[in-house]
Amino acid sequence: MRGTLNLLDAAAAFGVQRFVFTSTTSLMISQTIRAGFTGGTRKAAWLTEDMSPEPRNIYGVTKLSAEQLCRLYHLQFGLPVIVLRTARFFPEADDMAHVIEQSDANTKANELLFHRLTVEDAADAHIAALEKAPQLGFDTFIISAPTPFQPEDCAALIADAPSVVARYFPDYPALYAKKGWTMFSSIDRVYDASRARKRLGFICKTSFADVLARLVAE
Repeated sequence: MRGTLNLLDAAAAFGVQRFVFTSTTSLMISQTIRAGFTGGTRKAAWLTEDMSPEPRNIYGVTKLSAEQLCRLYHLQFGLPVIVLRTARFFPEADDMAHVIEQSDANTKANELLFHRLTVEDAADAHIAALEKAPQLGFDTFIISAPTPFQPEDCAALIADAPSVVARYFPDYPALYAKKGWTMFSSIDRVYDASRARKRLGFICKTSFADVLARLVAE
């Protein structure tokens, strides 16, 4: 957070015309959401920028604090700032891979349904934010691959995610079986990136449908 403050100070002092802060969707995940179905939750969380975050760890707390600093510098100095709450886009394996049933490639494919984007899409989102910052002034956006799900799917998603995915993608079970992949049994959250599409004019190019198209071509 200290580094963000230093950059904001410099930006205000030297009349920088736009500022983009890379935040994280992780700060939106409370311990209750994280516990999921096994923890007693019976409905997946539908997450938008309008929710009040409840960070579950120091990483989320510091990111949320840095977001507030960005807002403060916009209010006090007129600095145009866009905050991007990016979903997962790291190419490395999940740090909890040892407890995940699916392989790394399988996991990343599944996550494109609700909380992942590619590195390329993450870079493009930052370019879009830089272009729109002077026009928007200040705003916060979730950046994630477009989800096929709707809020009314949330109860079924946490109880039986494969059946919900199959409703939207009837060909996925056969394609996954051929690859030796499986779907998560439960999905505990869905990031809604529609605000970025409407106000930022940005939508990720790669989605779960593209993964299935590649599997067809194999």
